[in-house]
Amino acid sequence: MKKLIIGDHIVKSFGEGDERRHVLDGVSAFIKEGEFVAVMGPSGSGKSTLMFALSGTDDVNGGTVVFDNQDLSAASENELSDIRRTSMGFVFQQPTMLKNLNILDNIILPSMRDHRRNAASLTIKARALMKRVGIAELEKRDITQVSGGQLQRAGICRALMNSPRIIFGDEPTGALNSKSAQEIMDIFSEINEEGTAIMLVTHDANVAARTERIMFMSDGNIVSELQLPKFDGTDMDRRVESVTAKMLEIGI
Repeated sequence: MKKLIIGDHIVKSFGEGDERRHVLDGVSAFIKEGEFVAVMGPSGSGKSTLMFALSGTDDVNGGTVVFDNQDLSAASENELSDIRRTSMGFVFQQPTMLKNLNILDNIILPSMRDHRRNAASLTIKARALMKRVGIAELEKRDITQVSGGQLQRAGICRALMNSPRIIFGDEPTGALNSKSAQEIMDIFSEINEEGTAIMLVTHDANVAARTERIMFMSDGNIVSELQLPKFDGTDMDRRVESVTAKMLEIGI
């Protein structure tokens, strides 16, 4: 598979002078087209910072990030915004949605900038996505009238509205119970099967075990990787054991 994103010796620092600290200390990483990847590590290891760097959401202090042959490090803010909006989707632990809009309108809103004259087609697509993830009956609900799992499904619908080439998820199951987390991972697996690359930041071995490749981070560096076969729904216990064994091996 072709590499969709390539990060080469990425440095990200915070603070000044003696307080300056490298959160990413020359990290090199890649995501292939259609790949399903997880990033694991203790708090403060640089997991989310790596995700934000690879997606062009955060600038870097050194190194380069290339998305589909375009150097994000040299792109303007407008160019970065266009790339993220049209080619990337984002799902976070707590979906950020507007309280004065219902679920359907929250899903559609970010896509309106590119499709102002096609509101009807956006509505059709949003409803199809909602049906697919099992929340079709919730379109008129306020965001305070649905469960955390249902709100996360709405967040996934929103991320898919522009048919992105990759979805980035930062602890997307972190606030959910085990049943809801499994259902969300089922949705991610289906999306990935259709060719969309996915990168998830997670602390959960059960989540990471559903992916194909896991990058383990510590102190701003990738210290190990684990390659897994494509998940077929039959070997979950063994996969989780492999993940936890690797975590113990490298001490995270």
